[in-house]
Amino acid sequence: MSGNRREFLKTTIGASTLLALNHSVPTFLSRAAAQAANRPVSDNKILVMVQLGGGNDGLNTVIPYEDDEYGRNRPTIRFKANEVHKIDAQLGFHPQTKGLWRLYQEGHLGIVQGVGYPNPNGDHAASMQIWQSASIEYQGCQTGWLGRAIDRASDADTADIPGVFVGTIARPFLLNAEETVVPSVRTIEDYTLQKQPAATAVPRSTNDRLIDFLQKTSLQADATADRLDAVLKKQKSGNRAEYPDVPGAKRLQTVADLIRADLGIRMFSTDVGGGETGAFDNHANQRGNHGALLHQLSESLAAFVDDLARDNLLDRVLLMTFSEFGRTVRENGRRGTDHGSAAPMFVVGGKVKGGLTGDHPSLTELESGGPKHHTDFRRVYATALQTWLGIDSGPVLGEEFKPLDFLKA
Repeated sequence: MSGNRREFLKTTIGASTLLALNHSVPTFLSRAAAQAANRPVSDNKILVMVQLGGGNDGLNTVIPYEDDEYGRNRPTIRFKANEVHKIDAQLGFHPQTKGLWRLYQEGHLGIVQGVGYPNPNGDHAASMQIWQSASIEYQGCQTGWLGRAIDRASDADTADIPGVFVGTIARPFLLNAEETVVPSVRTIEDYTLQKQPAATAVPRSTNDRLIDFLQKTSLQADATADRLDAVLKKQKSGNRAEYPDVPGAKRLQTVADLIRADLGIRMFSTDVGGGETGAFDNHANQRGNHGALLHQLSESLAAFVDDLARDNLLDRVLLMTFSEFGRTVRENGRRGTDHGSAAPMFVVGGKVKGGLTGDHPSLTELESGGPKHHTDFRRVYATALQTWLGIDSGPVLGEEFKPLDFLKA
């Protein structure tokens, strides 16, 4: 490794790094680097949460192409049997999701159907807060469910940074933790360390003092630097899966790079479609817009799976998608759909059973104009926490939820 790159990494990944930290951070960073220096190669299981901002239309993602109600309610945005990638005699993937269909056929992708919560909230911010806090009574909640899991992981093992957000939008509430600093990462060379609850830049003088501290103490960063350097060399060699040239794919590529670097990170969050209202909010001209987004998601997830599989890492990783709500069964007058309720979640990984979990919801028994949920989203979270990560889900979710059966033993 070059001296320049080693120094670059020792100073928390570069002079261009933006640090938004308080006075407790040097202790955190010292602990992080000291642990990284002596960590053996890990076999810890990893969770990746992918946010589909805006409210993804589940009915045009996993399409009930043989249901008469589907065609009757969506005369201009429906997809017919000869257009979809068929799952079975009733359901099929959107035409633009060939990558997801392949993963499904290979057994690396499962579909949890009819996921939601009682009395769905049609407001983007409120519903996303519910999903990210894992609390129906979200008002006043200061931490996200993954942030609480990260706090418990910090207590349970020696991971230096148990959780990371990969993206360019503001770090989501999902990762708000009480005890742990959760960094935001754009690439493995460009970190933004953010301290709850807000992410705002500190004055340059404070930044200088922190960098001086890091330089003086060195933070035993050599082992971490070597691991990151090996990942960068692999990038340049071209010996990896080919990712499409879209933002969502680049973020998942960064997640794969950080998994490969084996820094002890067990929980990741990223997004496709941006935050807040997000691109999946297709009130108009949905057929083309939604198809383009699903194509980005599909090809990005397929590349991510292929990338991890090449290095025998796929069995350690569980990826799950979520959105704040689904869409209405009936299309509106602008060739789009409005805010609905339940929708499917994708679960992806080497230890996923594949196939369908739960029945496709009825298109006549509705709530808020959309399919009525039959699976509480917190059961999916409980599965990820309890069954996958080995973290007691009760304290994280605030009550006990029975895990689902979509993972192999």
